[in-house]
Amino acid sequence: MDNNTVNEETTLLSRNNKKQQGLPKVQISILLLLRLCEPITGRSISPYINELVGGLDIIGGDERKVGHYGVAWSRLSDRIGRKPVLLFGLAGVSLSMLLFGLSRTFWTLVISRCLCGFLNGNTGVMKSAMGDLTDSSNRARAFSFLSINWAVGSSLGPLMGGSFARPHERFPAVFAGQFWIDYPYFLPCLVVSSFIGFAFIIALLSLKETAPRHRGDVSSPHVRPAEGPVALRGLLIYPVLISVSNYVTLAFLDIMFNALLPLFFAMPIEIGGLGFEPSTIGYILGIQGLCSGTLQVLFFPRLIRRFGVRSIFVKGIMSFIPAYMLFPLMNIIARRSGVNAIVWTIIALVISLMSFRSMGYGCVSMYVIASSPNKHSLGATNGLAQTSVSLARALGPAVSTSLFALSIGSNLLGGYAVHAILVVISCLAILPAVCLPEQVWEEKNSSETGTNTSTD
Repeated sequence: MDNNTVNEETTLLSRNNKKQQGLPKVQISILLLLRLCEPITGRSISPYINELVGGLDIIGGDERKVGHYGVAWSRLSDRIGRKPVLLFGLAGVSLSMLLFGLSRTFWTLVISRCLCGFLNGNTGVMKSAMGDLTDSSNRARAFSFLSINWAVGSSLGPLMGGSFARPHERFPAVFAGQFWIDYPYFLPCLVVSSFIGFAFIIALLSLKETAPRHRGDVSSPHVRPAEGPVALRGLLIYPVLISVSNYVTLAFLDIMFNALLPLFFAMPIEIGGLGFEPSTIGYILGIQGLCSGTLQVLFFPRLIRRFGVRSIFVKGIMSFIPAYMLFPLMNIIARRSGVNAIVWTIIALVISLMSFRSMGYGCVSMYVIASSPNKHSLGATNGLAQTSVSLARALGPAVSTSLFALSIGSNLLGGYAVHAILVVISCLAILPAVCLPEQVWEEKNSSETGTNTSTD
């Protein structure tokens, strides 16, 4: 078998046959800071997005961005390096957040979110950089930090959005001007944009290039100078396809859940929700992220070593089934007795279940990175994954929120048909998950990874 080909017959990694290498702490920390910008940007709008859309009288619209540009940016990072692409993406996200806060019509919302998707391919590029800095011996540990980081951002984002929205009402002594009345959601966008600006400066000054072609690895005796990124069709191999398919499945379930949860919290009890205020929604989503991050740091690497990558991923997929089933139960109790201690207990249970969902992302990211045909194609592989996932993330919110509206409007299964349908979809998602190998594939050109040491 060709040494540079990864396929379904490639030897799987044993769980304990390689001594764990140290991590480059400073560079990993910078990447984690950059990664923090992604969930903060995405989740900061969750507490107030329903109010914002309702205030614009565009309930029939859908402003979800379609980020079809992940492959282009990630392949570009293979060729010109990770750092310039990351910096450009940060600048694009910062600009799009400011435009979002200044939007007063549906189409300006659409343009700002599409601009964010067009200018930002950082998720795939950052995962590629993490792959550059790690190997199979320490990747579970590194990706536990990545998952924790996402959880922290998922906590901070809603807290920022919920706490700073409508500042003229919450802090009238400071934000009393007409501007804050006309643009009640600009302040949270400004806070998020400022944080991204801080991360941009840190990356500009301190982030080192990690792409193999741009860090001098081509001089290594282990690397053939003629080798480089494969063509896009070279990525259409079984390990890449099955890994990306499961990533898409997880993202589709996740984005439907993330779209439905704040909608469920915001809708009045009588039409199937819980009737919470934006600040309450922000606090709940923030606690969800905090709990998820805590469990990640305490248990993710240990669970991977104990049960294997596939087992944890399958459990992550399965966690959606009881989570979706608990939605109608919460509303039924709230209709009869109000939002009482039982409802809050169920909310806590849903938050706990979603921690397994977060672990699924760490697992599937390890599969995607290990499936790359070679180190020089790591960016392209992650780009293909992110572009595929962006399609699911564009479709998912429309599916779950439309099903919610249809279920309530037509009183299907008492208004709870959306939850039954999502449970069925979650059950079907288990099928591709069990097709993954128990452990990730053995990486090719692993000797190229020259930066996975304990110092920078």
